[in-house]
Amino acid sequence: MKLVFAGTPEVAVPALDALIASDRHEVAAVVTRPDAPSGRGRHLVASPVAQRAEEAGIEVLKPVRPRDEAFLARLREIAPDCCPVVAYGALLPKVALDIPPRGWVNLHFSLLPAWRGAAPVQHAILAGDEVTGAATFLIEEGLDSGPVYGVITEHVRPTDTSGDLLTRLAFAGSGLLSATMDGIEDGTLLAVPQPAEGVSLAPKLTVEDARVDWSAPALRVDRVVRGCTPAPGAWTVFRGERLKLIQVAPLPDRTELTPGELATGKNHVHIGTGSHAVELLWVQPQGKKPMRAADWARGVRIAPGERAGGADVR
Repeated sequence: MKLVFAGTPEVAVPALDALIASDRHEVAAVVTRPDAPSGRGRHLVASPVAQRAEEAGIEVLKPVRPRDEAFLARLREIAPDCCPVVAYGALLPKVALDIPPRGWVNLHFSLLPAWRGAAPVQHAILAGDEVTGAATFLIEEGLDSGPVYGVITEHVRPTDTSGDLLTRLAFAGSGLLSATMDGIEDGTLLAVPQPAEGVSLAPKLTVEDARVDWSAPALRVDRVVRGCTPAPGAWTVFRGERLKLIQVAPLPDRTELTPGELATGKNHVHIGTGSHAVELLWVQPQGKKPMRAADWARGVRIAPGERAGGADVR
């Protein structure tokens, strides 16, 4: 089939690579979000998908809105048979959905109908799911509600961050998307409607969602830190400034610390929660690079009984 691939971030690149490598399909063009400011200089930078497509000599389309007439006209000229999608980042209007005869097929990083929305991997970790996966489905106008072509499963490991899990799903899912294109082309794959039961939503996490509540149980604190790493980044407040939390480890045997109370040793930093303590392993103070929590604690000289989690942020 002639394909137009739609995607934007790094997590979409493995699927694009798999389709480029396929000897059954032609990636005629790529659709991605417009160049965005990046880095300290805030210079405009092309998306990872755009960069990979340009390396491969593939035409790149960057509509501000997918309903822009110039974009729709070019898409009609290319005349793709099907449009595979991975984390494109914009809603596709019906006028665009109707152009390819075999539709737009999305690789979504959950076992649909669970975790429909922008942050399925983060929500799976926050909810404590032991198994998640990826699904390919035919895009319709509803939110991730179209019929499903295929699924793969993936175990959630006890120390997985959302970044770890998403990376594994991106590579495993690239094979699923490629196989889905093959099955659509040869007519051996039919999309099955999603069940009405088991629907859950996974909206994009906000910065406030990533704020750690030390009165919550240690298990919840650990899930928030892992689910919000690398983005939007779990955090707390210490001495009026934001402290990013990169990695923690539950300490079931230490129960005497009250929520938010810090206790330091030569090579450790413990903090109380609503159940038992957790150890801070890696943190990032405001305006600084990530560092081991013990090094941070030596630098700030934490006083006995001092706490994290205050309301004020300078």
